[in-house]
Amino acid sequence: MKPESAKYIFVTGGVTSSLGKGIVASSLGMLLQARGYSVTIQKLDPYLNVDPGTLNPYEHGECYVTEDGAETDLDLGHYERFLNRATSQANSVTTGRIYQTVIEKERRGDYLGKTVQIIPHITNEIKRRIKLLGSSGKYDIIITEIGGTVGDIESLPYIESVRQMIWDLGEKNSMVIHLTLVPYLAASGELKTKPTQHSVRLLMESGIRADVLVTRTEHHLPKDVREKLALFCNVKKGNVIECIDAESIYDVPLLLHDQKFDEVVLETLDLPTDQQPELDRWKNFLDRHKNPANQVEIALVGKYTSLQDSYKSISEAFTHAGAAANTGVKIRWVYSGDLTEENIGEKLKGVDGILIAPGFGDRGIDGKIIAANYARRNKIPTFGICLGMQIMTIEFARNVLGFEDADTTEINGQTTNPVINLMEGQKNVTHKGGTMRLGNWKCQLDKNSEVYKVYGEEIIEERHRHRYEFNNEYLENFENEQFMPVGKNPDTGLVEILEYKNLPFYIGVQFHPEYRSTVASPHPLFVKFIEAALMQKQNELIHATRKKI
Repeated sequence: MKPESAKYIFVTGGVTSSLGKGIVASSLGMLLQARGYSVTIQKLDPYLNVDPGTLNPYEHGECYVTEDGAETDLDLGHYERFLNRATSQANSVTTGRIYQTVIEKERRGDYLGKTVQIIPHITNEIKRRIKLLGSSGKYDIIITEIGGTVGDIESLPYIESVRQMIWDLGEKNSMVIHLTLVPYLAASGELKTKPTQHSVRLLMESGIRADVLVTRTEHHLPKDVREKLALFCNVKKGNVIECIDAESIYDVPLLLHDQKFDEVVLETLDLPTDQQPELDRWKNFLDRHKNPANQVEIALVGKYTSLQDSYKSISEAFTHAGAAANTGVKIRWVYSGDLTEENIGEKLKGVDGILIAPGFGDRGIDGKIIAANYARRNKIPTFGICLGMQIMTIEFARNVLGFEDADTTEINGQTTNPVINLMEGQKNVTHKGGTMRLGNWKCQLDKNSEVYKVYGEEIIEERHRHRYEFNNEYLENFENEQFMPVGKNPDTGLVEILEYKNLPFYIGVQFHPEYRSTVASPHPLFVKFIEAALMQKQNELIHATRKKI
């Protein structure tokens, strides 16, 4: 029996950041969805940026983009990958956006001369944002992840808003899951519960009692440790859930289900537990992921490779597509700033495919161009995403078309051959945040292209995040040399996909296909890329065997 109105689950964190609230929230959402409930997840981020769009990836990992063009925290990528359900602007809330809205209301006079304060004005705006998804009527359960750590100054307005929400909603209509760390001290050989106790006490001082405790740990919790946590943290014994380090993030839902986590949550919300979750597809995916028949190595050439979260959606898209192709994918992280004409052969030696990563700015650009040139000349399957496509365009223009100074005006405004240029509508833009081509845009595919065969449909929609575009003044030059614009926006004529006809897989896309890849729906371009890389590897082995003979 479905609830009459949406139930709310709040996920908080304590002791330290980066414990994996997003993975726990996503895993719970998947389990509840597998039981037949309609679920969505939202993230409340305490930073003052309006969104992470202007943040360096080293600050906050990758910036994820929703279908409706919201630049969001990377956790929304986890939500979509686990739930196979699109998120939106309403799924991402930041302190910057909250304060911006309240201040705009104050400037308009909406508060009728009242003194504007944290309580009630900021907290009311937070509560309004939390309730947006619930009031849509689409969902039975809303999971709300609160960023940061309990006790942080930045998080206090959110914690207070949660306290008020619990009071407003009444019993059995909401609950709190608190994620903490139970560290292991090697010197004494003990798991220590004190940090968790302090974290729960801080939460209780804010007027919130945790209903379920999820403990991140490197070692299994003995019965006496669980009982101690339950007693001192004021939760039921069965509501202390262990979240041990896992081989893969995709193991987490099954590990939590084995401890009846989803059942505990439904009982707390007074919802039926009789329908068992359908987990066969998930288990089949995990089996293919962990026991692939084949193996390939892909070089990811980018400028943020020292923080792999900068390319989180790409690495996860490889996981999904690898399972679909029954092929394990090892990523070789290659910093483009280190690449030179002299060392490129050594740096990329033995790889079966090359992905030229997206990014902004001039650092590492030359290395990416060298990588594209090496890949094309050596006929290595190559996939360029966003800036990656633009790099492939520049390299081709310089070395095949003969335009020696071909460049993007993002890097070189003086080039006489701007094969990549600023969009007309972007030329007068001065603000950086939220002003690019963002979210879903249509693309019409050439029916004679390999890409059309991959998608199996003529009109597709993919997510964008960029300012600069392929310069259509050079279309004929590229077509004459078989680097074909096989995908265009039907309304603007902007080139979305380039495909080099002379190679089995040399494809650049202006959009970000990785954002659309999920466990249940691996992105077809990534699947095709891995299949091409596997074919490359097998051909190399055949060639090497013949040489020996």
